[in-house]
Amino acid sequence: MEGGVVEVDGSAFRECLSLSWKNPYVLRLAFSAGIGGLLFGYDTGVISGALLYIRDTFKDVDRKTWLQEAIVSMALAGAIIGAAVGGWINDRFGRKKAILIADTLFFIGSAVMAGAINPSMLIVGRVFVGLGVGMASMASPLYISEASPTRVRGALVSLNGFLITGGQFLSYLINLAFTRAPGTWRWMLGVAAVPPLVQIILMIMLPESPRWLFRKGREEEGKAILRKIYSPQEVEAEIIALRESVDLEIKEAEATDKVSIVTMLKTKTVRRGLYAGMGLQIFQQFVGINTVMYYSPTIVQLAGFSSNTTALLLSLVTAGLNAFGSILSIYFIDRTGRKKLVLFSLVGVVFSLVVLTVVFHQSSTHSPMVSSMETSHFNNTCPDFHSDVNPGEWDCMKCLKASPECGFCASGANKLLPGACLISNDTTKNQCHNEDRLWYTRGCPSKFGWLAIVGLALYIIFFSPGMGTVPWVVNSEIYPLRYRGICGGIASTSNWVSNLIVAQSFLSLTQAIGTSWTFMIFIFITVAAIIFVLIFVPETKGLPIEEVEKMLEGRDLNFKFWQKNSHQGKVPTQKTQSI
Repeated sequence: MEGGVVEVDGSAFRECLSLSWKNPYVLRLAFSAGIGGLLFGYDTGVISGALLYIRDTFKDVDRKTWLQEAIVSMALAGAIIGAAVGGWINDRFGRKKAILIADTLFFIGSAVMAGAINPSMLIVGRVFVGLGVGMASMASPLYISEASPTRVRGALVSLNGFLITGGQFLSYLINLAFTRAPGTWRWMLGVAAVPPLVQIILMIMLPESPRWLFRKGREEEGKAILRKIYSPQEVEAEIIALRESVDLEIKEAEATDKVSIVTMLKTKTVRRGLYAGMGLQIFQQFVGINTVMYYSPTIVQLAGFSSNTTALLLSLVTAGLNAFGSILSIYFIDRTGRKKLVLFSLVGVVFSLVVLTVVFHQSSTHSPMVSSMETSHFNNTCPDFHSDVNPGEWDCMKCLKASPECGFCASGANKLLPGACLISNDTTKNQCHNEDRLWYTRGCPSKFGWLAIVGLALYIIFFSPGMGTVPWVVNSEIYPLRYRGICGGIASTSNWVSNLIVAQSFLSLTQAIGTSWTFMIFIFITVAAIIFVLIFVPETKGLPIEEVEKMLEGRDLNFKFWQKNSHQGKVPTQKTQSI
């Protein structure tokens, strides 16, 4: 056991804050590594706003939904590879070098995107950025976890989650700042090259993870770092516990020769850890968070807000709430525990998704009608409307769904009154705006639009403190040291694969079955996530990393998650049936 079992309560948060004057070295390690989370968040947020203007520059992107999804999802494809390879790099070369490689890839990708002359070049840049983000997404929390005192480990790993959401908020601010600048989206994407440069400088001056150093036989270096992290009263116990843990794993490694998937899955603690770690990462994506973050401005437009700037401004609010939720997570994760926090989060997400489902259903079934008189006022009627035998049955939603080349010009007197269904191009858009009318291509005017913003805000407020942070915290502490890099890579890869599936399918789903039914699917998935967490996810609050392994070895199912974890005060003595 590393340093004894620590009882954690609200004082952990206060102790985390006190590190700023008691032991700033620990905070320096956490913030420097956490910039990897900032990269993750910035890329997630910036593409959602840049996509609005990329559509204006490249008309093929505007007309082809699959091309928009490709620009978003190719970064995710790169992240899958980055996370998969990152596990091996973390174990072979160390956490620090993995972070530096991730920064280099991210910098290259940002430069390529900023200079893209066509969608293909933009996609290539997205792949490079994805490789860096995927590698950093597992290396950063792993480094923070292994370089943090046990008592505040959860809060400091949550700091990585805060920097992810802070990066998203920063990206929306930058998106707004460049809305009127020449080359709009190029600046948005190019600014992303700055954080990796800053992290490279900071990480070069910082040491490797002490646990990785012990694992590689470089004990003296590891001891020197541990003495900076822990107090003199605690450090010797930490060194002894870590040496015992590493010696045990080296003996296991000699007995099994090398790490293999089969060997890992035959190990009860690893198998149970992967159930929890991979499941949380998969459900984090399938409850829909990155549809909100990647397509937040587009969702705002689907709710009836036509302006790009308005969509970005309202999305900035959701990104700000996301960052606020991460701050709440830093406070609550070592106070309430991982399991309670994530269950509360998921219940709130269900409620929020119900609100969004109802709002978008009402918006789609109560959109303004299309007036033949209003349409004839312009010279470029939508061909599908012109050729229809029953044009009197057309409303705004039918106009937009008829063809990607059709748009809706709202009534000048009241946007909810009948408007015009016209050919969608810059000329028509300008004619509509010149008459002080609103132009819609993504969603329709609606009196329920503000409720969609409320639904999005509630979703973020509930998601961010729990499901936004807990999966990364659990994955940074649940695996045995020998398998930590590999298992973390597998879990991160599952996150990015899930992310890719959701991002690649969201816009197509909204077109095929409608936005309301798409959110309904997320509701059913979130309910499944609640059941999964109740059954498979253990409570790791207050347990030193090496103690988590012992807890998994003898864990039974605990449906009464609200009760105190029996393993928090003792070492399990009885093994139970494998799950």
